[in-house]
Amino acid sequence: MSAATKKGAVSAGAGAAKPVHITDLVLRDAHQSLLATRMRTEDMLPIAAKINQAGYWSIEMWGGATFDSMMRFLNEDPWERVRALKTTMPDTRLQMLLRGQNAVGYRNYADDVVEEFVRLACQAGINVFRVFDALNDPRNLQTACKAVRENGQWVEGTISYTKSPVHSVKTFVDFAARLAELGARSFAIKDMAGLLDPQDAYELVSALKHAHPEILVHMHCHYTSGMASMAYLKAVEAGADILDCAISSMSMGTSHPPTESMVAALNGTDRATGMDIGLLEEISEYFRNVRKKYKAYESAFTAVDPAVLMWQIPGGMISNLSNQLKEQGALDRMPEVMEEVPRVRKELGYPPLVTPTSQIVGTQATLNVLMGRYKMVTKETRGLVQGYYGRTPAAIDPDVQKLVIGDEEPITARPADLLEPELPKRRAELDELGIKYTEEDLISYAMFPQVALEFFARRDRSERPKEELAALVAAVAGLLGVDKEVTCAPQPAEAAAATTADVCAGEAPPATPAWAAAGRAELVGARSVSWRY
Repeated sequence: MSAATKKGAVSAGAGAAKPVHITDLVLRDAHQSLLATRMRTEDMLPIAAKINQAGYWSIEMWGGATFDSMMRFLNEDPWERVRALKTTMPDTRLQMLLRGQNAVGYRNYADDVVEEFVRLACQAGINVFRVFDALNDPRNLQTACKAVRENGQWVEGTISYTKSPVHSVKTFVDFAARLAELGARSFAIKDMAGLLDPQDAYELVSALKHAHPEILVHMHCHYTSGMASMAYLKAVEAGADILDCAISSMSMGTSHPPTESMVAALNGTDRATGMDIGLLEEISEYFRNVRKKYKAYESAFTAVDPAVLMWQIPGGMISNLSNQLKEQGALDRMPEVMEEVPRVRKELGYPPLVTPTSQIVGTQATLNVLMGRYKMVTKETRGLVQGYYGRTPAAIDPDVQKLVIGDEEPITARPADLLEPELPKRRAELDELGIKYTEEDLISYAMFPQVALEFFARRDRSERPKEELAALVAAVAGLLGVDKEVTCAPQPAEAAAATTADVCAGEAPPATPAWAAAGRAELVGARSVSWRY
């Protein structure tokens, strides 16, 4: 791009009456969608200063699958990533994806875990919390949203978008009113499967802006169906304020619309972003080279596939289903599973297909095809029918409910109200193991006990010889009531593209970077004797 072109790209956005803002997802959802969440902090820091200059509304760089993937696969402390990026991007909001009462895990945690997680995330440098619940149950959002507000940061209330006979513009707007009551300063329309078509985008954004003109609307669409850029332009026409994009070298397919393309499309209008395409091109070129390092983790499902509109199955979920069938030697039955997924979703009350409900529905559909309908039921399916994940958008099919839980009555209370505080017990477990830990380590352990212990042992190798790892894992297995010894931690659903060899590789994990080791030493040295729990 010539200097003249670069200058023109900047000036085209100057003086826009109401500029659209951009959030870039390259440091979180883009590589989670395309590279199995494997991008290392060391590949983010060299370009962080330029990202900081680009004028983004925010950078999404944490949450989702990144937290446990960093400990499990990258031998990195997730908390150190936040501090490192905050230091190198001081002028840019850092944003994370928070799964409501699930925090960054795959189950409901007690309120004390969620509250302390949010407090420490704010302390580390997170500014914007996109808080969502897979069922759009506001009860699962209230603790997280309150904690974010109390710590003085930005609550982005999230609508998990889907299509079904029980979802409509009205139901989403009604849910948005609940989000506003929880203190949302912006609404995210989270279209995880790429289902949002341009006209629906226009109608939904128009309705939200009419009902809540003071609250920003933030669009998040995956490119799976190929409609995301078109949906964005109609959303902007209706008044959307912020667009989630991915720098072009990490965009498209199961990722997101390209940042530069959206900036160029809006140039010359009263919604122009004012961003410098020349600078964005430099950022894109950097990640184009970085992406080559992670070729082994490239998703097999990277192209646009409009079939998602028929099955409403997110791209990552398709690869998970494929892996499950391949393990059973039944890949030829994939068409049957694809037909079974919408049937199971209907019977389970039309949950939006996003973590963890996408895994619950997908796995149950696979079992139904292989074993017979509901002949084998996962504990997660049982938990969903029992009400332990929250209130489903529609009632569970009564015949399926009978098959899954018999005459048992589902709970009607907020699921987290049934949980005892967890942190005192987790602290006692770490003390019993003789581990020197920080406040952040305690939260990491509370959410992912086995993964965290293995990570602690690797991170502190100089203090704890390699042979102690097995003893540590065996000890925590006893504390948690695990019957058989754990030799390899199970991988999260989002990282299913990785092989078992990634988890239990014979090679030593990468050494802890010097900047992370120094940061942890400072935290450990400053640990207070008096704890708050």
